[in-house]
Amino acid sequence: MDLTGGRLNVIAEEGEQQDFSRQSSTMEAYRAVPEPGERTFQRFSVNTNESLRFEPCEDSCPSPTGAEDGHDDVFDKGEYEDEIISIRNQLQGKVTEMENFAGHLEEIFLTVEENFGRREQHLEQHYNDVLQTLSQRYDERASGLQEEKKAKLESLYSQLLVCGQALDASKELIETAKEIYRCQDKRLFLKTVMPTIKRVEEFAKEEVDLALSTGLEFSTPIADLSDVKTMMDSINIVPAPSAPVINPQLPNSATQTSLHVCWSLFSDDTVEYYELYYRPVLEDVSAENTFAPQESKIKVKETHCTVTDLLPNAQYELWVTATNTTGISPASEKTLYMTVPSPPVIKQRECSSCPEAALIRWESGNTNPVDSYTVELSETGTGGAKSNITESIVAVPTCQCMIQLQAGRHYLIFVRAVNVGGPSDRSEPISISTTGTFFYLLEDTAHPCLSMSEDGFTIFYGDEELPITAMAFEDNTFTRCVAILGDLIPVRGRHYWEVEVDDETEFRVGVAYKDADRDSYLGANNSSWCMRHIRTPSRHKYEFLHNGWSPDLRITAHPLRIGVALNYDRGTLSFFNANLEQHLHTFHCHFQNYVHPCFSLDNPGALTLHNGIAAPDYAFI
Repeated sequence: MDLTGGRLNVIAEEGEQQDFSRQSSTMEAYRAVPEPGERTFQRFSVNTNESLRFEPCEDSCPSPTGAEDGHDDVFDKGEYEDEIISIRNQLQGKVTEMENFAGHLEEIFLTVEENFGRREQHLEQHYNDVLQTLSQRYDERASGLQEEKKAKLESLYSQLLVCGQALDASKELIETAKEIYRCQDKRLFLKTVMPTIKRVEEFAKEEVDLALSTGLEFSTPIADLSDVKTMMDSINIVPAPSAPVINPQLPNSATQTSLHVCWSLFSDDTVEYYELYYRPVLEDVSAENTFAPQESKIKVKETHCTVTDLLPNAQYELWVTATNTTGISPASEKTLYMTVPSPPVIKQRECSSCPEAALIRWESGNTNPVDSYTVELSETGTGGAKSNITESIVAVPTCQCMIQLQAGRHYLIFVRAVNVGGPSDRSEPISISTTGTFFYLLEDTAHPCLSMSEDGFTIFYGDEELPITAMAFEDNTFTRCVAILGDLIPVRGRHYWEVEVDDETEFRVGVAYKDADRDSYLGANNSSWCMRHIRTPSRHKYEFLHNGWSPDLRITAHPLRIGVALNYDRGTLSFFNANLEQHLHTFHCHFQNYVHPCFSLDNPGALTLHNGIAAPDYAFI
């Protein structure tokens, strides 16, 4: 059935003659020449496959005002343009609706044809089965009658033979008696008559069964056609549904606690309702454990269902059955769906940044592994106003991501976990500023004698000395030097931070490779560079150590706030008296690997780290 090729004829009422530019050739206009006093109509047809087009009447068409004075136009074109465009859009909308409806009718037509073909084939199969069953019953009955006929004839034939034998014997006795009776020899008569009489007496004693040995009528067994009746009745009975098929899980079809499940069924199956079964998949259940997760069931009429009250980032096994008045279908094959993961948890103490980038680390927050992560960031203003633009970094495979940023900006960063069910909700945000380099201290590298403040930026070396046996050393902790490393972002470029100390504290501050010897002092090996302060009774002594060697320098003004400037590009590490903006010393070394800030206390005291601050102009001159 094709309605798309038809034409919709639209007759416009008499109106003012309109002169428009047209774009489609599917509007075919013609002019009806009026009789005197007759009204003029403008007619056009619309092809449903193309856009609407208006064609003007020919120039010879009478003026709509009735005047024949040769005036070509009596109204302004623009006056009705909006109205005509509106009418055109309405007609185009109607045409689109009719095209969609025609397409829908075609689909219905094809579906009816397919369903009819299936039903016809089903009916033919049923009748063939009935005829085959009846033919088998006929053959069985005919064979039974033949066997019964054969048995009857054999019985009658046997009885006929017995009767013939008896008749022959009686005829023989009669002939013998006649011959004896006709015999003239009395002596011979007396000799033969007695045996003959005995034979006759014996023959007379024999009882001949004159009743028929078999009946003349054939038996009529009761025909059991119940199965045939069942088959005939089943022609008008709706068959039980076939097994449904659960569709694979679609992206974004789940939440943390719900799943949207869809399935399909053959189009000619009649179903009253479906039953969806589901249960969680527990991967850590051993084979010996007889405990099985409890299955749940939902009864619905549609071929889709939303299952709620589920666990986040969990696998669920689902299957479905269809039911009608005849019975229940076989269960579908079991299919696995997953709920959306829980939001990740950003590790604030393990995130670092610099003016060009930020390194964000997080925990999955889910027992089961996820497919990937998405990092979202949006810029915030100085007053905390959030931008409407959100950038996303997708398909992050691990629990950390290096993000390229613009210097001097403020950002809010979120993380989502993603699996086949879709993305999780956003994590709690972390605020990142690219004003300067920002990092935390690596607590797993700290010497056991060091303690840290709550904010993680001040380290303390207490007065009480711990015995060696009471110290818990690990593989990554400093053992000889009471030191700790900082978690500097692994980005080459410029980095700046400051350290605040008092004049009584002996310290070492600088940088070191990640694999620097933990059983050595900072600056005493070729993998660390540091500024050292030594308090002597007479003065403050400062050394700038690398591989155990320091230049001979004297610093007269004791620095209480030390600026450290690391420049990977130039291969320099510089120290400044931040309060006086005074340069103290610069190491020149092309660092082969990334370095970490390092801080050490050589006697009891405290040291405070200041980072995330803009580098002063003098730091990288």
